[in-house]
Amino acid sequence: MIIKLNFGNLLKVNKNIFADKMDEEIEYRLIKPDQSIADYVYCFSSLQNLSTQKEGVIIPNGKIDLLFCKTSDNQIHITLMGLETKPKPMPKLDIISFFAISFNPLALEYILHQSIAEFVNSGMELPENFWDFNINDLDNFEMFCEKAILKIKSLLPEKLDERKLKLFNLIFETDGEISIKELSEKIVWEERQINRYFKKYLGISLKYYCNILRFQASLFHIKDGNLFPQLNFTDQSHFIKEIKKLSGVSPKELFKNKNDRFLQFLSYHSR
Repeated sequence: MIIKLNFGNLLKVNKNIFADKMDEEIEYRLIKPDQSIADYVYCFSSLQNLSTQKEGVIIPNGKIDLLFCKTSDNQIHITLMGLETKPKPMPKLDIISFFAISFNPLALEYILHQSIAEFVNSGMELPENFWDFNINDLDNFEMFCEKAILKIKSLLPEKLDERKLKLFNLIFETDGEISIKELSEKIVWEERQINRYFKKYLGISLKYYCNILRFQASLFHIKDGNLFPQLNFTDQSHFIKEIKKLSGVSPKELFKNKNDRFLQFLSYHSR
């Protein structure tokens, strides 16, 4: 059974939160996939001690996150998240930890066989036995990753539309700084069809998706104290506007990272 969740019923406290207060350090781990599944999987991640998290904000990251959450009463909840397109308050749930598989968009069609167009800024709950996972699989991160990798490899397609593979490779290589016209010419795929593909599987336009990737790439520079645009923004005003739109705060506020509240600076993003 698949249940559509509204924002008040879901959790996406992965790499992209900044908290106002923490009583205990949150434990974060990340494992990158091997090359055989790298076109589909961005990373595997783990967050522990989430019960210490008081407040936070979820921001867009451009990945499709499959969350395996453990509750305080030792239950498992599995949720497939839609893309976030704006900052939102972190919901207050009884999740104490979770493991996550962060997929690249190509996985929607070829691994998950699922569109998330209906779940922009929300998500959907999956069966508790999805992919044969259970609560015991959330006790050991390495073993969880091994089991997930084996499952994903068993789902790899025999054939792949090379245009789509090249499409996402170009988008990621340029941090979203490539026009749809140039993409269309390089992969020999009509602009209208590309946008239709994004709308069908992701629920947003290619342009907006590229804006999210550029925003994410900007965080590396902001973390290093570069508070002026290092990427292809029109000017400083446009840069600040885009950062505020997707994070809720200015580049200066992100850089200050008061009380280490911007967890993304501490863990997820390392090239």
